[in-house]
Order: sequence, then structure tokens, then C-alpha cells
Amino acid sequence: MTTPPGLTAAVFDDALREIRAAVGDEWVFTTPADTALYRDAYSLFWDEPEERLASAAVAPATVEQVQAVTRACNARGVPLYPISTGRNLGYGGSAPAYSGSVVLDLKRMDRVIEVDERNGSCIVEPGVSYFDMYRHLQSRGSRLWIDVPDPGWGSMIGNALDFGGGYTANPYRNHFEAHCGMEVVLADGEILRTGMGALPGAQTWQQYRYGFGPYLDGLFKQSTLGITTKMGFWLFPQPEAYFTASINLPRYDDLPMLVDTIGELENANIFNGMPGISSPVLFRGGKNPLDFPEIPEGAEMDRLARETGLPCWSARLTFYGPEQVIRAQWAYAKSRFPTASFTEHALVKLPLSPADMERIHKPSFGIPSLEMFAMGARSAHNPNPTDGHFWFSPIIPRTGEGFIAANRIIRQTCQRLDIPVLLFSPPVSSWWRAFILVMAIPVHKDPARNQHLRAAVKELIRVCADHGWGEYRTAPAFHDAVMDTYSYNNHIVRRVNERIKDALDPNGILSVGRYGVWPKRLREQGGRK
Repeated sequence: MTTPPGLTAAVFDDALREIRAAVGDEWVFTTPADTALYRDAYSLFWDEPEERLASAAVAPATVEQVQAVTRACNARGVPLYPISTGRNLGYGGSAPAYSGSVVLDLKRMDRVIEVDERNGSCIVEPGVSYFDMYRHLQSRGSRLWIDVPDPGWGSMIGNALDFGGGYTANPYRNHFEAHCGMEVVLADGEILRTGMGALPGAQTWQQYRYGFGPYLDGLFKQSTLGITTKMGFWLFPQPEAYFTASINLPRYDDLPMLVDTIGELENANIFNGMPGISSPVLFRGGKNPLDFPEIPEGAEMDRLARETGLPCWSARLTFYGPEQVIRAQWAYAKSRFPTASFTEHALVKLPLSPADMERIHKPSFGIPSLEMFAMGARSAHNPNPTDGHFWFSPIIPRTGEGFIAANRIIRQTCQRLDIPVLLFSPPVSSWWRAFILVMAIPVHKDPARNQHLRAAVKELIRVCADHGWGEYRTAPAFHDAVMDTYSYNNHIVRRVNERIKDALDPNGILSVGRYGVWPKRLREQGGRK
């Protein structure tokens, strides 16, 4: 058994005795075989001295047990790393950000506490996965949908706290923004309820998220400040129909107008599903922009469009609602593009039939799926798959010009730094008014290759930041590098985070180093870069 940094074996053994008394011996894991299950399967430090490893793990079943574990660790300075289900592959998995931490595994806290059909809301514990919630809604004949990420095997709470997103209508696909009300265990074991939950006996905890006074929920997004044990979510009432269609434009120079008009239509709620913008010319035949020696632009892309008969740009719009309303909205959207051609893909009336289930993109209908794992898997086209991947996810301007510039500069930087890319997506619009440019970068259980990759990606992070594009989420290997780029006014964001950390977690035990926020004792030692 590994002892956490800075602790003696005697102190750690004493903490584990108290934890075992609280949760039961069978739910405290200390053997190498058990703690190995908490390794990041996609680690960029695999088998290197810097790999983030758990010293132990504990799986409480109740809030009271979480409090007891937290108090035992806080009293002795034992670092504690909470996870909901640990399915955050590509962003760190179940491994702690600070090696030697005890993983607090909340998978046994798996109750759907309430579903309110009239209010369209639920409240769940952190061990409730999207599959769990989907089955629960189906079993009771609910007409409410969850919005799911891809893949959908993880925790609803964990995904929301890490700022994940999905595919359905605007108010729901930003999972943190769709939450309402939190219960959080602080580092000293006290319980905080946010919003209306601070009122004993409140009947509106999942109806009005702001409560009275400062809005505290954001302190626990991508946070080192607490352990979320309950969270409310707003759910999507099943619509009458789903419709998706594309707007196709022939010229390279059409992109700025396309992005601006799509944004205007979305902001006016003319369509409410996630839009997608791509280039049929660049992605023809399964090609990726990275497959081209140089990305064709301007007149060259116009020439390719004429030769192939494919549009330079295509915007896919999605509508949820009554069919009559959807058709009127689509007719209006088309009227805004007098030089475009249009492709209608699917009109699906709800509820889904068995035949519909075979042909739909399930997450667009609030149905969790594991189909995303086909990406990078062994196949006839990919006989030598990688050992995993991590996501590089900068937020780029939601403009045509911003999209072109980001594609060009990131692509050129990846070529210069020899960064292989498994997937280079068109801009993703999970969140209203924002574009993410998502890249899956392969990893291998090869220290030399991973060492090169870590150095190269840190340079890519710097290049993007120099152009004003910041990552919103990253793997632990790059938490400090990304936080370093948020440097306005001498890193005031990090310094304020540190002040709050010191106030709420003075012993610095919770989620040490996560998202570049270190407790005082380790800041004085330079943290862990």
C-alpha cells in the first residue's frame, strides 16, 4: 500500500481505521490489484514515475458516510479525490490529479431521489449514470428526456460538474446550466445546500436555482472545494416531432454569412437543436482536413466544389416541437439563404417506434449509447489501434473567420510539432453562442512517445492561447499548463481560486491540484507541474 505524500504510514493507517469503521471494511480498497482499477486507462504518464496513482479508495453509500470519510481525512491531512463513477475517459478517468490521493468513489450513491413530471425535473445522487436515469424514466412511462453526452455511461452529476454537453434542445444540452440545486459536503464535513435548498423544507429547490444572496453553485464546477452528493436537473419534455435538415452553400466566402445567420436564427429560437457546420468538400469520402498536405482555401476550395459537385459548406439544423411549428420554422430558415440548396434528412414523430430506434442517432433523442467507442477501435481500416486518447478542446470564436483561422493554425502547429490526431472535428455547438474545436489525440503505453506528446501539446496550448483560444477542460497532465494561460492581471483568476481554496479547505485535502488549483502547502513547494 502506498502512503500519500507528506504522511507517515502510522497516520495513514489511523485514517483508514476510522474510514473502515464508517463505511465497512469491504468498501475500503488498499491492495495493488484494487487500486490499479483507479488508474487512468488513457494516462499520458503510463508506467512513468509521474503517473497519477491512488494510494487507496473508499466507496461510501450515504451522505453521512461521505461526511465521516471527509472528517477523518481532514483531521490528518489525507488528500481525498472524489469521483462520481470515474468514466471521464480522455480527461483523466478515475485517477487522482495528485498522485497518492485516496479516491472517494461515489458509485454506490446511485439513487434517483425524485422525478417531478409536472416541473420537468429530477434530483439524483452522483452514482446515477445516464443509462440508470434513462431506464428509470422508461420504467415509469415518463414523457421526460435526459440530455446525454457521447458516450453515455458516466454520471449525470460528474459530467455536469466537468461542464459536459449533449445533443438535444438548447436549455438542456449544457448540463451544468441545466442543473438546479446542489448538496455539497465541504472539507470539514459540513453539508451545504445551494439555491432554494438552503431554506429548510423548501418546495422549490429544483425550480429556482439562485436562492438568496450570492450564487454559489459555480464554485463547485471543475472544483476542488467540495463533494457533490445530490444535484437537481431540468429535464426535456418529449416533443411531438424531431426534424433535421441542411443548408448547403457553394462558395468558400459564404462561411461568415452562414455562421452569422445560423447564430441569429438560434438566438431567436427559430431552431432549438444543436447546429452543426461542416465542409462536404473537405470531409468527402471520410477524409479529414488533416489528410490534406495543405487545407484548400479560397479559389482552390471553390474549384474542388465545382469539380466534385459538393457544397463548400453545409449547416445542419435540428428542430424539436410540433410538426406544424417545425415546418414553419424551417420554411423561414430557408428564406434567409436565397443562394443555398437544401437537404431534408429526417422527420421523426414521437414516441419512437422500434424501426426508428434502429436508424436514429440515439443521443439526439436523449438515449445513452456507447457507439462513440467505435472511434479508434480495431477494424479493417484501423488494424493497429492506439491505447486510448485524450481530448484537446479549445473554445474558438463563433464566426466563420474564427473557424478558418483556428483550423489553419492548429493544423499547422500539429504538423510542426508532430502531434498525431485521431479525430479533428468541425466546430461543435453543444453550448449556446460558443464553438469548441474538438480533437482526439492518441496516446500509447510508450513513455518516449508520451513524453514527446506532453511537451508538444503544452506548446500547442500556448499557441492557442496566444491567439485568444483557451481550453475549457483538459486531462490532468495539462491542468497547470492550461491554467497558466488564463493570466489576465497577473493570474488573478488562479489567485482568487487559491484564496477561496484556503478559506473553504484550509488543510488542502480535496481534489488537490485539479484544474490547476493547489493548496497553500504545495503552492509554497511549487505545486506539481
